[in-house]
Amino acid sequence: MARWCYRHRLVVLVLWVGALFGLGAAGTSAGTDYSNVFSLPDTDSKQAYDLMTKAFPQSSGDTDTVVWRSSGDAGSVTDKAVRSRIEPALKEIAGMRGVGEVVGPYNAKNAAQISRDGRTAFAQITFTDQANEVPKDLVQKVVDTAQSAERDGLQVELGGQAITRIQEPPTGVSEVVGIAAAAVVLFLAFGSLFAMLLPIVVAIMGVGSGMMATMLLSHVTNVPEVAPLLGSLIGLGVGIDYALFIVTRHRRGIQRGLEPEESAVRALNTSGRAVLFAGGTVCIALAGMLVMNLRFLDGVVIATSLTVVLSVLAAVTLLPALLGLLGPRVLSRKQRRKLAAAGPDPAEASGPAARWSAYVQKRPRSIAAMALVVMAVLALPVLSLRLGATDQGNNQESTTTRQAYDLLAEGFGPGFNGPLQVVVPGGADTTELVRTIRATDDVAQAAAAPPAGGITVIQVVPKTSPQSVGTDRLIDRLRDDVIPEAGVEAHVGGVTAVFKDFASVTGDRLPYFVGAIIGLGFLLLLIAFRSLVVPLTAALMNLIAAAASFGVLVAVFQWGWGTEFLGIGKEGPITAFLPVIMLSLLFGLSMDYQVFLVSRMHEEWVHTGDNARAVRVGLAETSRVINCAALIMICVFSAFVLSGDMEGAMAGIGLAAAVALDAFILRTALVPAAMHLLGRSNWWLPGWLEGRLPHLAVEPAEPPAAPPTEPIKSAGLIKTAEPMESSSTGGATVVHGFLRTADGAPLAGASVTLVSRGGRQLDRVTSIADGSYIVSVPAPGAYILAVTARGLASRAHHVTVGGGPLVYDVELTDDGADLVN
Repeated sequence: MARWCYRHRLVVLVLWVGALFGLGAAGTSAGTDYSNVFSLPDTDSKQAYDLMTKAFPQSSGDTDTVVWRSSGDAGSVTDKAVRSRIEPALKEIAGMRGVGEVVGPYNAKNAAQISRDGRTAFAQITFTDQANEVPKDLVQKVVDTAQSAERDGLQVELGGQAITRIQEPPTGVSEVVGIAAAAVVLFLAFGSLFAMLLPIVVAIMGVGSGMMATMLLSHVTNVPEVAPLLGSLIGLGVGIDYALFIVTRHRRGIQRGLEPEESAVRALNTSGRAVLFAGGTVCIALAGMLVMNLRFLDGVVIATSLTVVLSVLAAVTLLPALLGLLGPRVLSRKQRRKLAAAGPDPAEASGPAARWSAYVQKRPRSIAAMALVVMAVLALPVLSLRLGATDQGNNQESTTTRQAYDLLAEGFGPGFNGPLQVVVPGGADTTELVRTIRATDDVAQAAAAPPAGGITVIQVVPKTSPQSVGTDRLIDRLRDDVIPEAGVEAHVGGVTAVFKDFASVTGDRLPYFVGAIIGLGFLLLLIAFRSLVVPLTAALMNLIAAAASFGVLVAVFQWGWGTEFLGIGKEGPITAFLPVIMLSLLFGLSMDYQVFLVSRMHEEWVHTGDNARAVRVGLAETSRVINCAALIMICVFSAFVLSGDMEGAMAGIGLAAAVALDAFILRTALVPAAMHLLGRSNWWLPGWLEGRLPHLAVEPAEPPAAPPTEPIKSAGLIKTAEPMESSSTGGATVVHGFLRTADGAPLAGASVTLVSRGGRQLDRVTSIADGSYIVSVPAPGAYILAVTARGLASRAHHVTVGGGPLVYDVELTDDGADLVN
């Protein structure tokens, strides 16, 4: 497929551009129909909601609030001077097209809309449409009209979901900033404008198609408003990273002497396979959210998974087409001149990455200890984690919604912004229940509305704010003590109760979700790397990364450390659904880095059987691209602080912290240090399990060079390998020969392993007293023969077995292994 896309590049490019513009036209024409469904089955708040919906059908439009407060010499809000400014503004708003009703405080039945001190009042504006469908120009007109009534001593602010829309930054600001930052990192990494553009174009195509498709899907299923934001967040991150992995491999192939087409095909056949595997694990991790059985998360799974799938599809189809358009220009001019003048680069890694890898090998204990201490300190705040919901009280102080929230809290009490509804079905007498509720601690006021349809609703205003722990305790007290003692059936509902139940259900189900995604990751890595220790290490690292990243999240958003610097508003509880989403994304991204790192180590282990060399080479050759990819993701995720959405900012900061810790501390330091300490145990797998596991080639080794036709001098020794002539035509055969030391003495007790090019161990024997060995070969083909002996360096070479036995004598020295005849 990669070769076809490379050769038919214009066709592929036209198809992608046509798909993007087609989805864009359809999405723009259809619009959006996002909906937030937070209610949960089998919860008290859901039963209350169902009863209220039946008795009091909700208005089809969104209800927002105009709040005004008089101060100083302005007098009471009921004074003629204040009314003469407020009432005309409210009347003008009521006459606007798109506004259904305006309920003000200046009549007897609405007197409760004026505070006890007479300084604060509010009016409710009901639009004819839901908040996300109200035109922004209408919302702006309402805000301007209301605030035109302001004067010295009279403050007017507005709150509500529709009002929030005009406070949001222009759509795409965070994405543009993230892409710009990623472009800088890519240019510094590649030194080429064309190479820098490749990952960005691929990511834009994947994310753009995903966003347009999500808009269309919102008409056929429940997709929450935050889903497109999270989809673009993860889509940009993985789209740029996946393209980066492939482009890096392609550039390396050209620099090592391959033709551009062959290099692109090999890059897709190696790193492209890893991208497919990594993208699949991200989607599986996202699908793990379905274990939570929360309807709100279903739309998030759809939006994010769809965007990841399209990003992967762009990486494996559009990218080779773009590589075909660029040809050798994927390298900078300087690199092309160097290639023409000096020839291909050597295969061995060098530079800072190689030096760091060697340092980790020398000091694994101290590096592992330091990394663990850093992660433990960052994880400490997670012990204070409290799930809840954000509201307009968490907005920045400069916004009108935050000012309206604060004015209502000041005039009517902190709990006024989050009243509870106690719903009593069956027409029961609620007099005693109302009296008991009023006498309950932390209740500011309680009043029963006239019954409707045999259902009575008691409005309860807590003394504490909606996000307060005291409000959560009041809800529990009403459910567990007050209502049962009154002897009536009643259910506690309202937005605050719904979010509390949502947080409770999320917390209860979170361990099952974590167990599911950790278990799934263990199974995938077990199959990929034929090891028990590697997936166990990865699972432990995922838990460490999650704890540390949530510690950072608690410190910033719950404790308020650095909120002013970041400009993200007031601290509060962590949004209830965020841990599930973050853990899914963190699991997927961690798997990406783990696969990319360990697959190179595994490739070297299969070739040499030397764990120390495998870990050192794997880290040296992958750490730079992993760190570069992580830096890009950090830029993209951090930019979502500018989204104007608190959940988006939380997800952005949390994921940026998780990626930074995972890439720069875990994968670059702790994982290789631990693998050095574990030694050969890293690759242990019980024999009975080996035969039962399917084989999965995540990133196969590049094809070896053709066998030399003449002796090759290396390290002062001569080595040749020639197969023994045979008349056999196929079937099982053997490789046999003698093992000797440098002085020609037979080498007994050495381990000889025959491995397939896919990494599967086919046979393993120990040389006998005269140094001879014989391993079984299932069929003619190319294999890897690895020889290890205590006190001598290990080495392995590719061997090609024909139709008959192959004689392969091996000489082991302190400097390595040489093949002699």
